[in-house]
Amino acid sequence: MPQTNDEIRERYLDRAIRELNALAHEIHACAGCPRGALVPVLGSGHPQADIMLIKHSARPSEIEEGVAFYGRSGNALMKSFKRLAIDPLTVYGTLCVKCPLEDPTLADPACVRRLLEEIAIISPRIVVLMGEPALATVNDLQIPLSHALAATPGHVQELTPMIDALFVPNIDECLDERSAKQRFWDAFRVLGDWQAAQPPY
Repeated sequence: MPQTNDEIRERYLDRAIRELNALAHEIHACAGCPRGALVPVLGSGHPQADIMLIKHSARPSEIEEGVAFYGRSGNALMKSFKRLAIDPLTVYGTLCVKCPLEDPTLADPACVRRLLEEIAIISPRIVVLMGEPALATVNDLQIPLSHALAATPGHVQELTPMIDALFVPNIDECLDERSAKQRFWDAFRVLGDWQAAQPPY
């Protein structure tokens, strides 16, 4: 008996959940980074999100909870999504460096490359890269069929034939100063225009 579209979507979702759980287990078991007893900071959100937010490394509140975008940045983004009429359930957020290190440059490159697998599992329509270190990391991943991305805030670029990219300032560096907040918003609100232009399927 042929499967319905809902059943097919459910199977893809189940597979994405299993793959993300397996990836989380691998990251927890990784001994490549000198994080000691601290737990890694994992991504969170919908396993098949249209929008994937990527920062380079964690802030103290994220390290404390073990969840990316926990705290001030997450609260600011929720307000931004509401203003842009973007459903937060269509979003997934993660970090390039998941180990809670004082110096993110000490992260094991093999561990950072797990971001490539994470992007493949989520299969987003767009990645939002927050800050130049995140942009450089994604460029270094050499995703198949990818184009090198430029640090041009508020400009939608083609990462691959199936994934767009939007570069914005790092939200963590924009929360305490009015002009910095404005620069972030000027770039980030382009995501609303991108969302509105997407076909409904």
